[in-house]
Amino acid sequence: MAKPTAALQADHLALPIFDAAATLKFYADVLELPLVETCSGDDWGGKEWLMMIFGLGDNRQIALIAFDGAKPQRNGALPRDSHHFAYAVPTLAALGGWKAKLAAAKVEYWEEDHGDQRSIYFSDPNDIVWEITAPPSKSASKTDKTARSRAEKWIAEHVKPAQRARRRTAA
Repeated sequence: MAKPTAALQADHLALPIFDAAATLKFYADVLELPLVETCSGDDWGGKEWLMMIFGLGDNRQIALIAFDGAKPQRNGALPRDSHHFAYAVPTLAALGGWKAKLAAAKVEYWEEDHGDQRSIYFSDPNDIVWEITAPPSKSASKTDKTARSRAEKWIAEHVKPAQRARRRTAA
């Protein structure tokens, strides 16, 4: 039997950006994340590039990469917040502090009540959606034993047989 692999833990996010100046201001001044490193070069996929690496409170990082001349790709087919990155604060009071901070910076946000958690969502200057939630999500070490079967049931009901066959042959 194979030895179990170590659990994954977040290390960093690497995301393309399209307005380096607005991104620097947003992450450094609005979110107050420290800019821990800047790298640049003249040939990443044939483009000049700038990478700004911001530190997070848990010693992880966000690497934001501007490519000279790159334009954002918009796809309105899915809900805006279906692709987002989430961070947590320990209490609803701390979440309230973030709401006040975003409002003071004139950053539009929206709120959602998830039952056990409440969240605010907002976009950075590159239309990357961020979520701040409170309290933090429960530990992933407590897994729902029925999660796999419920996912497979949904797939069987919603994914056409031809799509499932293509996915099996591509794997």
